[in-house]
Amino acid sequence: MPTDTLTPPVEPNNGAASKPPALIEVRRITKDDLIDAVASGVRDFRAAPKYGLFFGLFYALGGWAIFLLLWRFNLPYFAYPMAMGFALIAPFVVVGLYAVSLAREKGEPLSWPGVLGAIRGSSRRDLRWMALITAFAFVIWMDIAALSSFAFLNFRALTPDILNELFTTPSGLLFLLIGNSLGAIIAFGIFSISVTSFPMLFERDLDFVTAMATSVRAVAANPVLMAVWCFTIAILVFISIASAFLGLLVVLPILGHTSWHLYRKLVPAPSPAPDKV
Repeated sequence: MPTDTLTPPVEPNNGAASKPPALIEVRRITKDDLIDAVASGVRDFRAAPKYGLFFGLFYALGGWAIFLLLWRFNLPYFAYPMAMGFALIAPFVVVGLYAVSLAREKGEPLSWPGVLGAIRGSSRRDLRWMALITAFAFVIWMDIAALSSFAFLNFRALTPDILNELFTTPSGLLFLLIGNSLGAIIAFGIFSISVTSFPMLFERDLDFVTAMATSVRAVAANPVLMAVWCFTIAILVFISIASAFLGLLVVLPILGHTSWHLYRKLVPAPSPAPDKV
């Protein structure tokens, strides 16, 4: 019976459960591969903009809601770490964009039932565990921000005097240095375990530990390019946040589609199931 759901392919299980699974291959890539992945991401967005704008708007609405809550509870000093940490959960939000890129890759027609159906199908796998891990990392991120704010600012409101203190006094500069350094370490750690994990768990039926280990190995095989890509994501997200999250309408879908194509370059596509005789 035909279906309108874009179901990601599942790797075959040949009954060899007693054997330890072989390591999934990862590739070394070049800067040209990274540039090509970005170009492919832009093409996917331009070919199907309504899907990208939808998920970008969904993410932007989440950002606006967070800022309204911070303003409502008089916690403006959490705005910056909350906004930057919000990027940690972006890979889960863009799962729908993976469905769009996969459908275009396979030459399948795009439809809302197909894209949303693919998301529902993948949510029954270990993708939800990866979402839980990134959410936990987001909580740790905010805990560190709270402790740093208490230690250096004593939770004072961000008045012009406090902002001046941040950039002109030793304690303020130390706060910025420690806070941003810890944030960068956490962000790169989450990036390392998730850069290929989310698209891999969307496409394949495997456990999240294997997906995370493969992602870390892919980063370790391409440390410089992956650091460049991580830094690029941070800069684009920062610019989008500075535009009152409006930039996410374009930036998020391009990053999501690019992540799919970068995954394809870092991890070979799964082998098709052998024909049964």
